[in-house]
Amino acid sequence: MKVKKIFIIMLLAFLIIFVNSYSYISCASDTPTISDTATCYAIDNWTNKALFSKNEKQRMYPASTTKIVTAIIVLENCNLNDKTTASYTAISTIPQGYVTADIQIGEEFTIEQLLELLLVHSANDAANVLAEYVGGSVQSFVSMMNTKVNELGLSDTHFTNPYGLQDENHYTTAYDLAYIMKYCLQNETFRKISGKASCAIPATNMSEPRKYNSTNELLIAGNDNYYQYASTGKTGFTSHAKECLVSSAYNNDLEVICVILGSDNRFLDTRNVFDYIFSNYKIENIYNENDVITTITVKNATNDTKNLNLLISEDLPVLVNTSNDFLTDATQVVVTDDEITAPIREGQVLGKVTYNLNGVSYTSDLIAANDVEKSNLITYIFIRFYNCCYYNFIYYYF
Repeated sequence: MKVKKIFIIMLLAFLIIFVNSYSYISCASDTPTISDTATCYAIDNWTNKALFSKNEKQRMYPASTTKIVTAIIVLENCNLNDKTTASYTAISTIPQGYVTADIQIGEEFTIEQLLELLLVHSANDAANVLAEYVGGSVQSFVSMMNTKVNELGLSDTHFTNPYGLQDENHYTTAYDLAYIMKYCLQNETFRKISGKASCAIPATNMSEPRKYNSTNELLIAGNDNYYQYASTGKTGFTSHAKECLVSSAYNNDLEVICVILGSDNRFLDTRNVFDYIFSNYKIENIYNENDVITTITVKNATNDTKNLNLLISEDLPVLVNTSNDFLTDATQVVVTDDEITAPIREGQVLGKVTYNLNGVSYTSDLIAANDVEKSNLITYIFIRFYNCCYYNFIYYYF
């Protein structure tokens, strides 16, 4: 009996040590945990700084994340209030089992309604209807998609359809998709629609009103996968592509774009990446507006004003790693105008300051802290010289 008690005590002690050790290892990890099969690329949307990556340039199938490209091309080529009618070809070519909004042949929609069905509900039939309206045909539209990614300088992306139908020649990378998303987020309408937790489509000429929740569970309050900082996103899934998600999140002035492809759990993987980044990075001002950066001596200025402070014209925020003393890794370069002479007015731009940190440059104008008056000494000397020459001339000749 005594031996049994000792064994139980030793077992409990072992379990306690194991649990504590496991917790320490988990907390000490300096990278987020994501699916073994997943590729990932996460960047700061402001600086383009890579904040986390895993096999980001490995070609993958994008599934319905393709639709962000479809959406941005539509937004750049037509008005939201334009109307179009679903054709037989657009509807009948969607394979069985792919998500649709049950759009009927001959049904009329505005472009805005179709974009909501595309980005919120991930409706493949909406993608075809939009492609035909903008491109004249689906294949012409696909050519526009490939032209767009080429214009963005992305060489590892190629599309064969507007919605993510499985095809060996329809591929991208987490790296490319992050920069495609960055481009898309410059469009405020794209931001608005891709950030919706649901959409409501009014009655059409062939259907009653319909409502859909977003396929991006990060955006749906009350959902187990809800993420409070998530702002936009587009999901994707096929058996070949596995789970995909391109999304953005915003917290404390830091906006992060994250792409997960080939995942076993896209929402958990994405939340882990966001949590890691928001715990380890922040935006911090290294200078505040009107801080003195340097002092210069102005030529031809009065003694009282010749020493001029140059101020930074605005706050200078930078992306920093919270675990490091970022000032030790930074360099500052001040460049002033070649010829700075009086007079100078307060607020006049006289140079620039550039702050280099972790491969990223941050620049702001340098402005005059106050007016600088021109010295009267030069004027006085000139007048005396002129008068002297004049009177000598008169005396000599007359």
